[in-house]
Amino acid sequence: MKVQFTPSARTQFLAAITYIYRDSPSAAIAFRHKAEKTLSRLRKFPRSGRILPEFPDLPFREVLVPPYRFFHSIKTNIVWIVAVWHSRQLPKKPNDPNNIQQVVQHRR
Repeated sequence: MKVQFTPSARTQFLAAITYIYRDSPSAAIAFRHKAEKTLSRLRKFPRSGRILPEFPDLPFREVLVPPYRFFHSIKTNIVWIVAVWHSRQLPKKPNDPNNIQQVVQHRR
């Protein structure tokens, strides 16, 4: 299985790295490597991570790379990283939980 970021999740991930980098370049590099290692496990174990505790009825799961949460969803043979949030942020319920389908269709 492949692991890919949606455009907005990629932007959020890069913003997190940039934010960390301002205080500590070495911490930003370590965070990036840890995130990539953690997310690469989704290739073999796509259903790993927990269901979003705030929205258990939605088809998303999350993996933690402290202090960030990586929300993901499976579509065909791709694990899509759909959002990257700092753990202090409270996620908002999406208006359309099937939005990932729209994103995936546009990426093909």
